[in-house]
Amino acid sequence: MVIAPLFEQPRTLVDPGGNRDEPLQNRTRQRSQTSVTTGSSSTVTDTKRSKVQRLAPSRVVPDQRRSSVPASTTLHDVARAAGVSVRTVSNVVNQYPFVSPATRERVLQAVTALGYQPNLTARGLRLGRTGVITLVIPDLRNAYFAELATSVMDAAALDNVFVLIEPVGFDRDRELQVLRGPQAKMVDGILFSALALGEDDAHLIDTSIPTVLLGEQIFNAPVDHVTMQNVEASRAATEHLLSIGRKRIVALGARRGEVVGSSGLRFRGYLDALEAAGLPHDPELIGTTQSWHRADGAASIADLIARNIAFDGVVAFSDTLALGAMSALQHAGLRIPEDVAIIGFDDTDETRYSHPTLSSVDAGRDEIASTAVTFLLDRIKNRDESLPPRRHLSKFQVIPRESTIGNVSAAHHSS
Repeated sequence: MVIAPLFEQPRTLVDPGGNRDEPLQNRTRQRSQTSVTTGSSSTVTDTKRSKVQRLAPSRVVPDQRRSSVPASTTLHDVARAAGVSVRTVSNVVNQYPFVSPATRERVLQAVTALGYQPNLTARGLRLGRTGVITLVIPDLRNAYFAELATSVMDAAALDNVFVLIEPVGFDRDRELQVLRGPQAKMVDGILFSALALGEDDAHLIDTSIPTVLLGEQIFNAPVDHVTMQNVEASRAATEHLLSIGRKRIVALGARRGEVVGSSGLRFRGYLDALEAAGLPHDPELIGTTQSWHRADGAASIADLIARNIAFDGVVAFSDTLALGAMSALQHAGLRIPEDVAIIGFDDTDETRYSHPTLSSVDAGRDEIASTAVTFLLDRIKNRDESLPPRRHLSKFQVIPRESTIGNVSAAHHSS
């Protein structure tokens, strides 16, 4: 499990005994020894008493080994600094309405100046919310999901919400565990990108926990669903290759028998584009893969080359597949895009730095993340209300780069 950074409370040395209003020096003179507590217990003996006596009077003494870290700031400290009541500070910190803008600004300035950090556990017990959500994804090694996780954390941070990231692989049991297990009760809600669970498993989703589905596997679950236009975007990618004169185009990343998932939908978009162009579908141009890593893309294209299957274009169903395919094409001595033009899907950051740069489809990752977080926070805030499930389709655009149109600036310069 990966977690976006939570607050760490500074460790302190606390004198556990005596009158709290009495200076620490007086108390240490009256005792033959003084106990102090850090993460584990230790003892200050008579031989070290003089060091304790030289400390400034305080109920909480900063740990000398971490003197650069200030003692914990409380709501009372913020209230004194801002000149307001503790309740007003609490209302501002917990984002309650009915606080005047001027007062809210004064409190927030005090919070920043003093470095106040709320106790999330206590706030969760008081409000019935933890301020934490879970993002369930298949694999952080996949660039798309890694960048999606970043987008989700950025969107959640705007509402001071933290994100637990739970990579579950492609394991159905693990997907069910994070949806229905005890850890699901420890967060306010779940963003769930399923791969192993399918449409027949919709009834297994616990609707008592606010949940938003991402992706395509489960269409008819009684929860909000945020996804991309897989069919339309894949069709547009294929049409881009057709527009530059490519006729024998490989569909890379197909999974046999899949209809509902991302692979099945993107394959449908590929077929729609061929049909609209009046081109026949050649089964030999289907590059099947078990997963969507670079190695899978390279192996599938290398197999087509080894079997002497002629092709002049590749529509890869992910950027990682496309990058692997580019490696196999270059290893075989084929030029990109002169011999084979290739386009990926997802517009991950690496597409801008490959050689040649990779054309791709921006399927609206940031829009998906922000919409999903908004939907989930709506459900969390209104969890007692019966709201109908919502569905959102993100916008997309084809991003042409060198892998399909060549080095345009260089060609223009040479002419």
